[in-house]
Amino acid sequence: MITIAVANQKGGVGKTTSAVNLATAFAAIGWRTLLVDLDPQGNASTGLGVEREDRLKSSYDLLVDGIPLDECLVKTQIPDLDLVPATVDLSGAEIELVEMHDRTGRLRAGLAEAHHDICFVDCPPSLGLLTLNALTAADRLLVPLQCEFYALEGLSQLLNTVEQVQQRFNPELAIVGIALTMYDRRNRLTDQVSDDVRNVLGKLVFEAVVPRNVRLSEAPSHGMPAIVYDHNCTGSRAYMDLARELIGRLPEKRKAA
Repeated sequence: MITIAVANQKGGVGKTTSAVNLATAFAAIGWRTLLVDLDPQGNASTGLGVEREDRLKSSYDLLVDGIPLDECLVKTQIPDLDLVPATVDLSGAEIELVEMHDRTGRLRAGLAEAHHDICFVDCPPSLGLLTLNALTAADRLLVPLQCEFYALEGLSQLLNTVEQVQQRFNPELAIVGIALTMYDRRNRLTDQVSDDVRNVLGKLVFEAVVPRNVRLSEAPSHGMPAIVYDHNCTGSRAYMDLARELIGRLPEKRKAA
């Protein structure tokens, strides 16, 4: 299984939307896919139609209590897509993890028994212990980046954190790409930001860009990924293009899984 952390400490950049729709796209082409909701807000869970109920085993149980992965899995409405949901308990996990042994490696240990082809981890908008767990468990990092004036703000901090994780916990971690989101072709500033990001980051930036799209915003309120809610809208088509490009960047042995 290849594990991809979807992370950016800046909020509102389309991180959860990207994680949910990319996971759905991979499941749609037959990959056994796992999505781990590691954000205490739980938006990835509700976006897949899974209610945040106390009785659910969740990513909190996986991380803090060491509950086996199989007991934390929830089948979604999407064939071949399983979810480890987030519940309100996760909001206190950062504090509890501080005192724990191997506090940054608990997600990696929890995912060791997975039998999926690919796993996406939706991270919270911070660089705390939850995100560090995701980066320690991940083979690749995908960074959604909003097309706005402050797009690069904080990215250097994230890249510095990645370098530290590589040195201390996970030397195999690599950035698979930067995904430009909330692209508005009517706005000249968007084009300028896109050009600036590509000039700075070069081939790290995916060619596919995700536009601002009403359907992308509507879909979570119906408990569906946009790709299911309206597979033909511009946002869904953009995520399908992004998924194809992402597959091309994965190691050959993973693509053959």
